[in-house]
Amino acid sequence: MIHAPTAGQPALLPALVAMTWLQALVALALFAPGAVAPSTHLDIPSLSIFSTAVFAVGVVTSSWTGGLINRIGSLRMASLCAGAVVASMSFAALGTGPALLVAGLCLGLAFGPETPASTALLGNLVTDERRPLVFSVRQTGNQIGAVCGSLALPAIAIWLAPQWSFATVGVCAIGGIIVFEWLRPRYEGLARAPPQLGMRARLALVSSDRRIAALAAASMPFSGMQLALNTYFVSLGVRELGLSHLEAGAALACAQAGGLLGRLGWGLLAMRVSSVRLVLISLGLGMAACAAVFGLWGDMLSKSGQYVLAAAFGLTASGWNGIFLAEVARLAPQDRIGETTGAVLTASYAGLLVTPVLMSAVEALAGLASAFVGLAILAFGGTAALIRGGAR
Repeated sequence: MIHAPTAGQPALLPALVAMTWLQALVALALFAPGAVAPSTHLDIPSLSIFSTAVFAVGVVTSSWTGGLINRIGSLRMASLCAGAVVASMSFAALGTGPALLVAGLCLGLAFGPETPASTALLGNLVTDERRPLVFSVRQTGNQIGAVCGSLALPAIAIWLAPQWSFATVGVCAIGGIIVFEWLRPRYEGLARAPPQLGMRARLALVSSDRRIAALAAASMPFSGMQLALNTYFVSLGVRELGLSHLEAGAALACAQAGGLLGRLGWGLLAMRVSSVRLVLISLGLGMAACAAVFGLWGDMLSKSGQYVLAAAFGLTASGWNGIFLAEVARLAPQDRIGETTGAVLTASYAGLLVTPVLMSAVEALAGLASAFVGLAILAFGGTAALIRGGAR
């Protein structure tokens, strides 16, 4: 049972709800510009600048926040992250390219620390046996934020004004600060963040096992595909697929719902077939196929067909993370699981940084649909790396 506390420690459930809320807030803010882009007339380069700024700052802050979390605690860090979300949405509401850049820089201050803060707190509240379930539940915050944003933010932008969409996210973040500060005294002193590794040490961990190296290589295009789905799909729907802004938001919500089911369901499937790598290979092929179909023939599908394909897209492109981390943990040296996971995630961050640049370049030359086809080719290459890395 998730709610049963470990002896001598505070209850797990309030901390789990709070940290899931934190991830949902960051996801909601991250997807907000893309969700309202047709109403604000934000172009692909502007969205790419925002995403690149978020992940560039996130990579840096994720590597030095461990000591700060140990000093101030996970819930105080959560409050600071929520404050960064408020600042980010305040700048995003201005609707200009420079303001969106500053918004991305502010949001990166939340994107980087939120996962270490959650890991440091929840990891000290659960036993080893319950940790996978608890962390899987916490990871659903990404999809919760994405589904809510995909459905609500376009509607608010159309019925009121785009600025109200960003204001809504800011209000949710202010509510988060109130909750985090209310809970903070109960969990004082529990956060113990893992040690941080330099880039050379991370590369050494990844390259020590060809199977781990293959996972790292695959995570770059897989992460890029997930980013493209979350950030650019609404624009793709309006520009290329013949959908209205609300319909495109609903299609993205279908994709995020598929991702939520995937995060919970692919782990069960991997247990049944006793091969996480085989499931990951299937997901890589699936996301490549979905992106290619949307890019090449998406406008020829019926609306119901577009919604179904969007759900399949999310099921694969947003549902791979949990079993991916489980496979990294299985292959890593048992005394260095946390460090190895962090090292592999560095490759994932590289994919998040490069993808916006690639999307902007291809979109400028050949259109947004062609950019999704290009991502499909890269995802197929990542899948091929998985196949080769697992071969004897």
